[in-house]
Amino acid sequence: MALLGNLALPCVYHFMSNYLHLGKFSFGMGDRFGHQGKAQLQACVQATALGAVFIPVWNKSNREHTFIGTEPASLRIEADAAVQALNWKTAYHVDADHIRLETVDRFIAPSDFFTIDVADSIGKPAAVADVKAFVDRHPELVGTVVIPHIAQPFSISRAEVERVANKFLLAVQDAGKIYQHIAQAKGVANFITEVSMDETDSPQTPPELLIILAAIADQKIPIQTIAPKFTGRFNKGVDYVGDVAQFEKEFNEDLAVIAFAIQKYGLPPSLKLSVHSGSDKFSIYEAMRKALAKFGAGVHIKTAGTTWLEELIGLAEAGGDGLEIAKEIYAYAMEHVDEFCAPYASVIDIDKAKLPSATVVNGWSSKQFTDALRHDQKNPGYNPSFRQLLHVSFKVAAKKGDRYLNALKKHEAIVAKNVTENLFERHMKPLLLGK
Repeated sequence: MALLGNLALPCVYHFMSNYLHLGKFSFGMGDRFGHQGKAQLQACVQATALGAVFIPVWNKSNREHTFIGTEPASLRIEADAAVQALNWKTAYHVDADHIRLETVDRFIAPSDFFTIDVADSIGKPAAVADVKAFVDRHPELVGTVVIPHIAQPFSISRAEVERVANKFLLAVQDAGKIYQHIAQAKGVANFITEVSMDETDSPQTPPELLIILAAIADQKIPIQTIAPKFTGRFNKGVDYVGDVAQFEKEFNEDLAVIAFAIQKYGLPPSLKLSVHSGSDKFSIYEAMRKALAKFGAGVHIKTAGTTWLEELIGLAEAGGDGLEIAKEIYAYAMEHVDEFCAPYASVIDIDKAKLPSATVVNGWSSKQFTDALRHDQKNPGYNPSFRQLLHVSFKVAAKKGDRYLNALKKHEAIVAKNVTENLFERHMKPLLLGK
């Protein structure tokens, strides 16, 4: 029987301290069309004024760059320009979001934050010899495992450690290869590493997360954020769907495991959870805020495509040509609804019966359009299916090219107001300030 915290001596790696450190609270802000950097940063400015300091992290995936026809360097240019314009004196980062070995190279120069996505490797077994070596190297994982702040000890058999290793070890090994590739190109001191483990079939149990973190330590990855799978659905652009009490339990347990693994495996003290999806997550922010205060922990939040939706809301609110473009995008989305929804089938729940026809929407006022799209659950006009369809239809705006971008410039003030208010009022304040 191995009692972690007593005499067992796990393999401990003391990661060097000269790597780039991520602040305690950080906010991943997607901006698909590259025009809202200042508006997004303004939300961080307002939060800081109230004592809630969020480090801005601008993120954009390879898929988004490919769809829109942009290069990763454009995100760095946008971030730098926003920081200069608002005289932001705190740290900020540019995230190569959801990268893999075959896509990372174009991101290396402009990025200083890398979200390593190993979803394709989860569930594929590692080499038998590698699994055996891992279990042999970590006898402390077998037996009774006691983790502070988790009420019941865990009894873990060698067979269970082998099962978890078979599911996740290859993915961690792949993360190690990607990390080493980036480190050789940039130097280990010049970037932040996140590992994404959220695209799997079920939430990781505390023992599973502990085993994953032990494997990450073995790979000598100075991980600063990890995105585990949580219970419930985190659908694109809408609120969390699931058992909030169960989420709260899992979130607290994950915080306990991370604090424990930092001590046992010498992982970076800045390691924290990343809640990592297109969901607006409003209903779980209170549970997160309480847990973070209890543990004195940080968190990394990603909001993904909600900025694009706020652009649409701003254009519709502006009326005239802005509203016309918003209606055209919806009409095209309705003509291609199955095509647009297919890649996102696991993260959307659209009731087609609740999608208004393009003809109906074409007759809407600015208020009707924004009531349907803005994420205000108290508004009787709010339509989650309408919002989700537009969330996954950003390619339509990309096809409009300069017409869409010029509309953003023309209506910059009203668009920016919506972008800032969304981030500050609906995300940052509830998460850290409880307002």
